[in-house]
Amino acid sequence: MIFLLLLLVLIGLETTGTEAQSIGACYGQVANNLPPVAFVINMFEQNIIHKMRIYNPDQATLEASRGSLLSLVIGVPNEDIQSIANDISSANNWVQNNILKYTPGVNFRYIVVGNEINPSNDPTSQFVLRAMQNIYSALASANLQNQIKISTAINMGLLGSSYPPSAGAFSASAIPYITSIVGFLVNTEAPLLANVHPYFAYIGDPQNIPLDFALFKQQGNNAVGYQNLFDAQLDSVYAALEKVGGSSVKIVVSESGWPSAGGDVATIENARTYYSNLINHANSGNGTPLRPGQAIETYLFAMFDENQKPGAATEQHFGLFNPVGTSPKYILSFNK
Repeated sequence: MIFLLLLLVLIGLETTGTEAQSIGACYGQVANNLPPVAFVINMFEQNIIHKMRIYNPDQATLEASRGSLLSLVIGVPNEDIQSIANDISSANNWVQNNILKYTPGVNFRYIVVGNEINPSNDPTSQFVLRAMQNIYSALASANLQNQIKISTAINMGLLGSSYPPSAGAFSASAIPYITSIVGFLVNTEAPLLANVHPYFAYIGDPQNIPLDFALFKQQGNNAVGYQNLFDAQLDSVYAALEKVGGSSVKIVVSESGWPSAGGDVATIENARTYYSNLINHANSGNGTPLRPGQAIETYLFAMFDENQKPGAATEQHFGLFNPVGTSPKYILSFNK
C-alpha cells in the first residue's frame, strides 16, 4: 500500500511537472537508420523530455504516443498547405485523421502550419494564413481550439534587421505576410514558433561574432547588453513582433541546435557546450533582456543524427543521440 501511494505521488509530480518543463526535442525522421518509433517514445520519457516536435503527422509516431506523457507539436508539411487553405473539407479531414483520431490519448500542444516559409521565394506563403484559419475552424468544431494552439514556424531569414536586438524588424517583403499571421496569433492567444540557430549566425559572420558569444561562454554583457547570441536573436524577433502589433505574442523556440561534425566549429565539444548551456539557460527562468523573468520553451534540434538530410554536411550531425545503438553523444540533464 505504501509503495502504491508513493508511486501515485511520483506520477502526479511527473505529470504536473510536464507543463512546467521548458525543454523539448525535435524528432526528425530524414534517415534510414532510426530506432523503432516505440523505442524512441520510451527514450524521450526516460530522458525526461516530455515535449516532442514532429514535422509531419507520422501515423506510427502518433500511435506510439498514445497514453504517453509526451506533449506533441505536430507539423502540417509545407506541401499540404495549399490544399488545406483552398478546401475546408481538406482541413476537416486533416484534423480528423491526425488529431481527433488520437484524442484523447495523445496530448497535442501545437499544430505548426508550415516550417520556414519565406514569402520572398516561396509561393506557398500566400496560403499559410488561410490554412491556419481552416484548421482552427476544424478544431473549433470539436471544441479543441483553446486546448491546441495553431501557429507557424519561422526562421531568422524573415528579419530585415536584427542588430541591435531592439532594432529587430521584419523585412519589407515579409511584413505583409507576417502581419496577418501575427493578427491571427493575437486573436487566438497562440505563440509564434521560431527556429533560432546561433550556429548559422556565427558561421555566416565569424569575423564579427565571437564564438564564445554563440556558445553562451562569454563573460559579461556586450556593448548592447547581451551575454549570448541566442538571447540577441530571440529578442530581435520580439522587437520585430512589437512593430507589427504582436507585443502580446509569446515566442516558442521550435528549433535550436549545434552540429557535432561537418564544419570547422562543428565539433563534439562545441555541440556539448552549446546544448548544455542552452538547456540551463532555457530552464533558468531568467528569460531575455526584453522578456526577463520567464523560462523559454525550447525544442532542441534534434533527437537523432539524420543521415539523409540534404544540404551542408553539418545537416546530418545535429543529433543528441546516435541512431545506431541509440547512445547519447553527450551527457546532458534535459529537465529537472
